[in-house]
Amino acid sequence: RASIDSSRDAMRGTMAMKAGLVGLLLCGEMTQAFYLPGVNPQSFKEGDPVKLKVNKMTSSQTQFAIDYYKLPFCQPEGGARMDNENLGEFLAGDRIDSSPYILEFKKEMYCEQVCVKNLGRADGKGKTKTRLVKTIQHNYHNNWIVDNLSAASKSEDDKTITTRYWQGFRVGYMENGKAYINNHVNIELMYHAVEGKQDEFRIVRFTVEPFSIRHELGGGASPEEDGPIEIKNKIASCRKGSMQHTSYDMVQTKQSQPAEGHALFTYDVTWIENKNITWASRWDIYLSMDEAIPAKVHWLSIGNSLVIVFVLSAMIAAILVRNLRRDFARYNRLATDEEKQEDLEEFGWKLVHADVFRPPSFSPLLLAVACGTGAQVLCMSLLTIIFSAMGFLSPANRGALLMAEIFLFVMMGGVAGYVTARLYKTFKGKSWQRATTLTAVGFPGMCFAFFFLMDLLAVTQVSSNAVPFATMVVILLLWFGISTPLVFFGAYFGYKQDAIEFPVNTSSIPRQIPDQPWFMGIPFTLGIGGILPFGACFVELFFILSSVWMNQYYYVFGFLMLVFFILIITCAEITVLFCYFQLCGENYHWWWRSFSTAGSTALFTPSCTSGSLRLTRS
Repeated sequence: RASIDSSRDAMRGTMAMKAGLVGLLLCGEMTQAFYLPGVNPQSFKEGDPVKLKVNKMTSSQTQFAIDYYKLPFCQPEGGARMDNENLGEFLAGDRIDSSPYILEFKKEMYCEQVCVKNLGRADGKGKTKTRLVKTIQHNYHNNWIVDNLSAASKSEDDKTITTRYWQGFRVGYMENGKAYINNHVNIELMYHAVEGKQDEFRIVRFTVEPFSIRHELGGGASPEEDGPIEIKNKIASCRKGSMQHTSYDMVQTKQSQPAEGHALFTYDVTWIENKNITWASRWDIYLSMDEAIPAKVHWLSIGNSLVIVFVLSAMIAAILVRNLRRDFARYNRLATDEEKQEDLEEFGWKLVHADVFRPPSFSPLLLAVACGTGAQVLCMSLLTIIFSAMGFLSPANRGALLMAEIFLFVMMGGVAGYVTARLYKTFKGKSWQRATTLTAVGFPGMCFAFFFLMDLLAVTQVSSNAVPFATMVVILLLWFGISTPLVFFGAYFGYKQDAIEFPVNTSSIPRQIPDQPWFMGIPFTLGIGGILPFGACFVELFFILSSVWMNQYYYVFGFLMLVFFILIITCAEITVLFCYFQLCGENYHWWWRSFSTAGSTALFTPSCTSGSLRLTRS
């Protein structure tokens, strides 16, 4: 029997080892087959069709994006078809549609004609400007996509050639008060061979160089005409049998196409093999914006923030530790006969030891709800930054960042309910149902109301930022179907826990608070308590806001994580410092003051927002 048992154990151990090896092999295969940012590679063979898609048009002068086909652009046969988009893409205003531009892998194209479109009436004094002219005036940019790769923009003049990896390329330009449209594009695609497969390739770079060319149309061409259109003033690339691509030298001697009347849209396609760029690193130049903002700037910002942290830490060490040690020594020593005769009274923070943990006099329920919601936002922000720094929320996976923020906020509803319930029970509150309900609908309700108003504004502006009704329903389902039950679930466990125990008892009669000096008033403490943490993070906040206004990629989440931790430490230190000063002044109403001291950092955010917006527009 013993031998049978030992053989069974050996068999079980062997099976466990085999299962472990199989699991490791499967994990290895999955690791090799999966690209971390969330997009799988697509390989092409020579002659395969390559889809060119169009996205919303954006501008740094306004935040209202415009649907591409709201303007008189060429449409594919059978009409444009929208891609399947996720929740984050809808909320970001992305509207990815098919396009009439036909590409075949490794097939060069020269002055291919797309269609003729009527751009509208001529612009003139006393006439209402067309939507196309207004779009060009507001400096809108096209955002095209090939193989999930955003189009970089190449611009050229007599001296320089500039390539920019954000914002796409301009719809047109203004010159002497007149609008001109870019009706020709040079599409440049770089590729490299798949390792181990000579006949398969992957796209690693997508660049568009726009031109404005006034093609003189012959034969009474109209938008409805099928087949090639005769061009009277052909440039070299548009001549029959031409093997030359359209260049700046060809175009600069030709007239530009005004944003009016009939216009012929054309394009060139160039394929270039690039062995230096791998598929996995093709997004690097977009995320770094071609080193437009050097890493040194971020390190200087972090250095500035660390100086603030060290100064605050030194102040706390010098003031709190030294003063507390002196106070403890004075309170704990035995009084001499002379001191007993003089009957010296206590002073300082020890006087309020019986009142310091008294519940807040103003709305303990609201404070508990605010702390619970703050814990929810803190957990959501921390997890989002961590996942982004690890590469899980790459811009290559469009909409992933917004979806992660929403889902993490929804899933952290249990944290909000637990913190609110535990704190409200400590305050000896009785309206626990009201507190839990307010936690579930208070902050999310304000955000949704503001979001709904902004959505109505986007609808009036005919912007693609307007969220569809189905997306609104999904958000409401996430709110009331997942977040709200989790808040009540967390609150249930919070109320089951014992109230937080304090080291001293609270007296039944509150102590009278003496008059406070001016520098311990609410305006001064909120101002100083907010400016120091804001100074530790404003540079990184400026970069984030600038990327929002200019439609750039922000992907330095490693730096952002450091700044986030510095911000938390700075807020905690400045709150502890002012709380000590307040208790030394025999003012025990510290609950709301502590919450608002660090929270006043948000009061300085609008100044940074307006400053970055003015700088961006200038």
